[in-house]
Amino acid sequence: MTAYSTVNPETDLVLERTVDVAPELVWKAWTTPELIVRWFAPKPWSTASCEIDLQPGGKFNTVMRSPEGEDYPSTGCILVVEEGRRLVFTSGLGPGFRPQASGDDLPFTAVISIEPAGDGTRYTATALHADASVKKSHEEMGFAEGWSAALDQLVEVVKAL
Repeated sequence: MTAYSTVNPETDLVLERTVDVAPELVWKAWTTPELIVRWFAPKPWSTASCEIDLQPGGKFNTVMRSPEGEDYPSTGCILVVEEGRRLVFTSGLGPGFRPQASGDDLPFTAVISIEPAGDGTRYTATALHADASVKKSHEEMGFAEGWSAALDQLVEVVKAL
């Protein structure tokens, strides 16, 4: 087991579900900017833009838009790419592994794990936080509901491909 796959219940949040789409479609949805803008933000929010450089040190940048039209940019760095299986990125670093003072109130590292499960995919999204207070803030912000709604939207988008 690798260090980033170990969940600390004090600081980490986990969404784990089995969805009825193939793993390669889930991977495609997570790694294709044109698809991410269609599902990444839970409605009524939207994703205004996405830029990905799919390699360790590459960028994972999104702009989420509120229902009122306010934009919330997020600049991140891809840490791990295991083709078709695992994507790890963080808001704590910028592209090129550069430390950044992003002003992000909720810095975290996301570990997206994709595994075949029958005709579908076992999907696990883990949000790693620096401490329990940041985890609590993310939880209270609606992690479970928001990330679950986004996953439902991902499934809807890839089924239409």
